[in-house]
Amino acid sequence: MMQTLVIGYGNTLRGDDGVGYRVAEAVERWQLPGVEAWPCHQLTPELAAAIAEVDRVIFVDATPPQNPPSPIVCQSIQAKDGDRWRSGHQSHPTALLALTQQLYHRQPIAYALWLPTQAMAYGEALSPIAQIGLAQGLRYLRTWLSYPQ
Repeated sequence: MMQTLVIGYGNTLRGDDGVGYRVAEAVERWQLPGVEAWPCHQLTPELAAAIAEVDRVIFVDATPPQNPPSPIVCQSIQAKDGDRWRSGHQSHPTALLALTQQLYHRQPIAYALWLPTQAMAYGEALSPIAQIGLAQGLRYLRTWLSYPQ
């Protein structure tokens, strides 16, 4: 069975920015075999150790607000030459994959699931656009993660 790590990240105190975090919380509650979920406020270098231990990692995050709102997007990602780790809000999943490769000589299959947003103001509520993206993202992941690999 393919071991999968879902890393959902974002600031839950900044409205829609927390949608990725909420996805990881929901996936964690599913308790699917072979699937681990980590809700995080931001990507940190400590995640590299966990990424090195799995066959597949799925990063879930909010897109910047757009008009009209973007649909959910899932894309394959990998570290590229020149990807360097930057801490805080400047971190990116491909840079974390590069760090994992550098430290552990391993890079699992990786995907980014980007969810649409509308508002990143202070507050814990999700906008209607982010609520739809959250529901769509969870349906997508539930189907994808429920099939045997």
